[in-house]
Amino acid sequence: MITRTLLALALVVCVVTIAQAATPQRDHLTPQEVDLVKEAQVLDKRIDVFIRAAERRLMVINNSSAANAKQLKKESERWGELPTGSRAELVGDIARIFDEAITNIDDVATRDERNPLIAKSLRKLATAVNTIMGQLKPLSAEAKSDAEIASFEMLNEDVQSILEAANKLPPEVIDKKAKKNN
Repeated sequence: MITRTLLALALVVCVVTIAQAATPQRDHLTPQEVDLVKEAQVLDKRIDVFIRAAERRLMVINNSSAANAKQLKKESERWGELPTGSRAELVGDIARIFDEAITNIDDVATRDERNPLIAKSLRKLATAVNTIMGQLKPLSAEAKSDAEIASFEMLNEDVQSILEAANKLPPEVIDKKAKKNN
């Protein structure tokens, strides 16, 4: 009797796992954004792509695309149409974009921990995270659905990782010669 129950339970777990794996996963980047990430071989440029992709989702969440219509039209050929989805999906996209940015920085740090682009990219990402979270914080308090709450929690984990890493960076060294030439 116990063996049949365990066998039935194992079967149910397998079916649920297969069903979850078969459910199509939402892409957090549009095809054009994926192409831009692939084109950006230098870490700081790739981080710029991730930041802009997150900002585009924030525009959709805030319904500010009309205010930025001129800019969007200018970049639409390269970046494509704005992403669509529910607020929970778009916040989840932002979280996954930040997670991918963290992974890219970690990959470069693993290969060359002295690479100066690591600190530069992390500072850029931390600045963008602060700006984006400043706009999303009021919305996180309004989150009601489980999906939306989970998306904001995932986003907050990534944000904490980014800010903790940025706070561990040594002070930025400003090259006075380069500054005088600009």
